[in-house]
Amino acid sequence: MNKKEITFRDPVVERVVDKFVSRSDEGFRKYGATLHDERTSGVKDLDKYLNDVMEELMEDAVLYIQTAREEIADNEKV
Repeated sequence: MNKKEITFRDPVVERVVDKFVSRSDEGFRKYGATLHDERTSGVKDLDKYLNDVMEELMEDAVLYIQTAREEIADNEKV
């Protein structure tokens, strides 16, 4: 495991990086491997990674966009 010390000038960037680290930790707990481990051991190939991206976008991103749009519409009615 590598350790880095980073000085952030932008707290928004810092929060995003923290979320990446947290998500990586969660994935490691769940699957017992890092993305690097999966790639270098041949567990997944490029097609499987592209499928993962497609599923992530279909399942999560689109739902969040729709929810955000409904929130905007509700706020405009007030």
